[in-house]
Amino acid sequence: MDLSLFAFPLLIFIAEVCVVTFGTLRIIFIARGQKIIAPLLGFFEVFIWLLAMCQVMQNLSDWSCFIAFALGFTLGSYLGIIIEKKLALGAVSVRIITHRDAAALIDGLRAADFGVTSVDGEGATGKVRIVMTVVKRKQLPEIVALIETHHPGAFYAVDELQTTCEGIFPAAKARPGIVPLPLVKVFRLLMPHEQPELAGHGEGGADGGAGDAREPEPAALR
Repeated sequence: MDLSLFAFPLLIFIAEVCVVTFGTLRIIFIARGQKIIAPLLGFFEVFIWLLAMCQVMQNLSDWSCFIAFALGFTLGSYLGIIIEKKLALGAVSVRIITHRDAAALIDGLRAADFGVTSVDGEGATGKVRIVMTVVKRKQLPEIVALIETHHPGAFYAVDELQTTCEGIFPAAKARPGIVPLPLVKVFRLLMPHEQPELAGHGEGGADGGAGDAREPEPAALR
């Protein structure tokens, strides 16, 4: 079997997978306002696409090249979506609407250091409680777990946000460094702390400064 017959289709397939994957990510990053990553992905997308199209145009009579091009487009679209979900960039707004008492859910969210805003509302079947929070996309599974724990089956909606400013978010978990955290704390306790310098440098200096600062006695009392 001549393996060279599969070389061009395989090359076209791999190139098209890369092109569509980069293209899918580029569109997503543009929607999220990423001004640096999106143009870089666009450069590689066009460059690889030109290489793939050159091979296709040189083999117009080979149907395997067209099939490889179509399969690469299909797989590239799928991989682009999967990679974007794994990256989980950006922030989302989560709204929970429930007919029950939401105190436990609110306390659970605040205990996890999430910012929470709750208001009363009127639904189709009566009064409801609306609980809103803004979290990073990577933290969305944690929010869903809290909802399922305190209000299983409650209605909630997730909206993607392009930009956020300020707000309350859980503190980032400290990454393990070369020196364990307990040892770092011990070193900090052993290190001498610098005391703020006083104007007179010491008790005597302070007293002396105070004495110098006293107003002179009136001439009539001397």
